[in-house]
Amino acid sequence: MTVRYVAIIDVPAAGTAAFDAYEAAVLPLLTAHGGTLERRLRHRAGDGGWTEIHVIGFASADGLASYRQDPARAAAAALLQTSGAQTRLLPVDDVGP
Repeated sequence: MTVRYVAIIDVPAAGTAAFDAYEAAVLPLLTAHGGTLERRLRHRAGDGGWTEIHVIGFASADGLASYRQDPARAAAAALLQTSGAQTRLLPVDDVGP
């Protein structure tokens, strides 16, 4: 059974380059923890910032915990902090189309 989460990330205009660098470093790590980025959506704000939405699936809840503790992810954390992005992570259930 896949465990799914939705990440809602608000990125200010001044932080978009740092956020892109952060994602380039951490999204490839998902597979090592049984995770998959199922969908990535972006709403561009008029000020140059954006809100990004990720639908992420893991083979188990332990996968998310393992991903969050990955040393490579921790090494990239300064990029996320520099970006000024605000993130919410919500566990979700698939209820169909």
